[in-house]
Amino acid sequence: MIAEVILNSNAKQLNKVFDYKIPVNLSSKVKIGSRVLVPFGNRKTLDEGFVVNIKETSEFEVKEIQTVDETEYIFKENIKLAKWMANRYFCNVSDCIKLMLPPGTTTKIIENRVKEKTVSFVYLKKDAEEINEEIENKKIKSEKQIRLLKFLIQNDGALFSDLEIFADVSRAVVNTACKNGYVEIVEKQVERNPLANKVVQKTNNLNLNKEQENAFKVISDAIDDSLYSEFLLFGVTRLTEKQKYIYS
Repeated sequence: MIAEVILNSNAKQLNKVFDYKIPVNLSSKVKIGSRVLVPFGNRKTLDEGFVVNIKETSEFEVKEIQTVDETEYIFKENIKLAKWMANRYFCNVSDCIKLMLPPGTTTKIIENRVKEKTVSFVYLKKDAEEINEEIENKKIKSEKQIRLLKFLIQNDGALFSDLEIFADVSRAVVNTACKNGYVEIVEKQVERNPLANKVVQKTNNLNLNKEQENAFKVISDAIDDSLYSEFLLFGVTRLTEKQKYIYS
């Protein structure tokens, strides 16, 4: 299989696709939208690019893709939009693709990219009935181990941080249970929410003055009538009492 790759470059002469062979070991990982590292020209270092299409063969003698970033940020729909944007605004496709990447992941230096946030979950590896039986038969004697396992039975798994607080067990206790085959630790990716700690104050709707009401009605009527018109608004921003004092 052959991947058509757009190099991550601002150079206009590189605003086109280059064919690269998809090696067998990467065939299941390379998709449209994948970020890949490829050899280009006589450069000693690898160049980053984005896969924009996959096809069966190439008429050129091609080099192989070296590595692929398995984190999926860009998809087929994004590539289609990026091509439209590049044609519309006369810019490189790669520049449009980079606009769709999450903040902190646009740099070419992989080590400097923001890593996905992961957390540790702990789950039972043995059946709950079997664990309860081993507790009753005194096969499991440690009070902390018992407290850990009973908490997991009741909660069908838990965050490691929750186990420290609510079950009062340390990572060493969890690791011992893991070593003995009772539990398993699973790293899961979680979404970063930049607005999680942002306090948004509730505001009331502003009262429009007569001129604003007229402008709003004209624009609103045009939208309702599916008229894609252009409007030029004249006016000044509303000043706070402090600003009124400064400018008076």
